[in-house]
Amino acid sequence: MTAVLAIIHAGLAAAWVGGMAYSLFVVQPKLKRYFGADSDGREQLTAVIASGNRWKVVGLIGAIAVTGLAMLLIDHHDWWIHAVKGLLLLIATGIFWYVSWRHWPQRVFATAAELPALQRRLIVLATTMLALAGAAFALGVLAVHL
Repeated sequence: MTAVLAIIHAGLAAAWVGGMAYSLFVVQPKLKRYFGADSDGREQLTAVIASGNRWKVVGLIGAIAVTGLAMLLIDHHDWWIHAVKGLLLLIATGIFWYVSWRHWPQRVFATAAELPALQRRLIVLATTMLALAGAAFALGVLAVHL
C-alpha cells in the first residue's frame, strides 16, 4: 500500500512541477515569439489557455497534500524532511492562490501600459513557485534514499 501511495504522490507532484515547467519554458516563450508585437493577441490566448485550470490545480495540490500526509502517517521516519516539503508546498500554494485570485483578475482588467509589468511579475511568481515545488519534489526523492 505504501508503494502505491508513494507512486501516486510522486506522480501528482511530477505532474504539477512538469506542468509549470512546460508552461514557463515552452508555452510562454512560444506565445511571445508567435505573437511578436501583438501583445493583445498573446494576452487573449494566454487567458484562454489559463481559463478553467484553477480548480484542477487546487485539486492536484489537495491530492498531493493528502497523499503526502497519508505517507507520513504510515511512516514518520525522517519526518523533518516531510515537514520541510510541506512548508515549501504551502508557500508554493500561497503563490498559486495569489496568482489565481489576485494577479489574474488584475491582468484581465489591466491597461496596455500595465500589462508588461504584470507579465514580468507572473514570470517571477511562476519561477518561484516552480523552484519551491521542484525543491519539495527533490526532497521527496532524497527522503527515499536516507
